[in-house]
Amino acid sequence: MSKNKSASAPADWLFYEKEAAGEGFRVICGVDEAGRGPLAGPVYAAAVVLREGQLIEGANDSKKLSEKKREQLFEIILKEAADTCVASVDVETIDRVNILQATYIAMTQAVAGLKIRPDCCLIDGNRRPPQLEIPSRTIVKGDGASMSIACASILAKVSRDRFMLELDRLYPEYGFARHKGYGTALHIEMLRKYGASPVHRRSFLKKIEGIPGRD
Repeated sequence: MSKNKSASAPADWLFYEKEAAGEGFRVICGVDEAGRGPLAGPVYAAAVVLREGQLIEGANDSKKLSEKKREQLFEIILKEAADTCVASVDVETIDRVNILQATYIAMTQAVAGLKIRPDCCLIDGNRRPPQLEIPSRTIVKGDGASMSIACASILAKVSRDRFMLELDRLYPEYGFARHKGYGTALHIEMLRKYGASPVHRRSFLKKIEGIPGRD
């Protein structure tokens, strides 16, 4: 199995799934993450196994979809996919092992949590989790080229956004409902005013000046 692919706009959303099937793999899952870049909150990952030949109408890279559309597709994917699993890794672990390693952990846990054991993973990006023992293929911009990865990107994104809304209720002063933890001007202004909360990634705040309790 080749390791890396660079994807463009797909003529066939199932090209990579079919390619893997043609190599003899029978259960193929797509894997993607959400939340590597924010200053606060967990990183999420999802794994999705679609039925053979299955297309989820409207599914695409979650970043290209409106919040309303993502929410609609989230429920459809959970209902219609053969199997799904979402996993997350908390801020304490992110600060302890770094965000890349935490993302690997979340991806590995998402795959491990599937009830249907896959024998091949299609992973968005150019790096595969070293802990993943299943044969895998990384696909750059795979969330806009592979149906199973696109579905995983939607599950991960919606799951994380919903959790950030919960954090907004706990810490309303930071505006998590608006920026989902990303480093917007508003978020940084609130950090400088109120300092870091327990759900902020301390390792991400070290280069931002003027934040009380950032260390």
